Amino acid sequence: MKSIKLYLLSKLGKWILLLLYNTNKWRIEGENNYKNLINNNQSVIISIWHGRVLTFVKQLSKKQYYAVAGTHNDAEIISRICLDIGWKVIRGSSSNKGKEALEGIVNALNIPGSLVAITPDGPKGPAKIPKAGIVKAAQFTGSPIIPAAAHCTKHWGFTNWDTFYIPKPFGRIEVIYGDPIYFDKEQSFDECLSIIKEAMDNLELLVDKRVLV
Repeated sequence: MKSIKLYLLSKLGKWILLLLYNTNKWRIEGENNYKNLINNNQSVIISIWHGRVLTFVKQLSKKQYYAVAGTHNDAEIISRICLDIGWKVIRGSSSNKGKEALEGIVNALNIPGSLVAITPDGPKGPAKIPKAGIVKAAQFTGSPIIPAAAHCTKHWGFTNWDTFYIPKPFGRIEVIYGDPIYFDKEQSFDECLSIIKEAMDNLELLVDKRVLV
């Protein structure tokens, strides 16, 4: 019964997601920041705050990129939606199967020209505080981190430990991909995490201002 319920919820969620995002206008900036690297067989990490992740689930779909998702029920639904719209999914988080998730991320990044999308503050927060896994993946593989932010002019916000945004129909979606961030193995985790947070927070402030215009 549980598997049937998850199947139905994931199918319903997929069509709701597609309907909502396809009725919005999109404005995307900075795509070449990751596309140029991929075209040169460089693997990249896209870093997204948890509350804005659905926009990237849609925008980066159909390309067989890698998404990292937790192991709880909500993540199971998101994972099934991702698989259904053209993602590969790596399961695990800092709180459950973290070692397996990091191994899967590193293996994916070691494939030339791959893209792995990570929510560094997921799956349980605290919101907008990155965890060490994304830094480890970058340092182990030499892959750059591309900070990314998105927001929409019309949206719902659902608050738990984080505010999770879903677009309303017939608005405008703003997406920004930032400049690549490279870390070497000698840099401390605290320094790297601070750099990621600052870059992502600045992009989020910028994209939030744009939806007000």
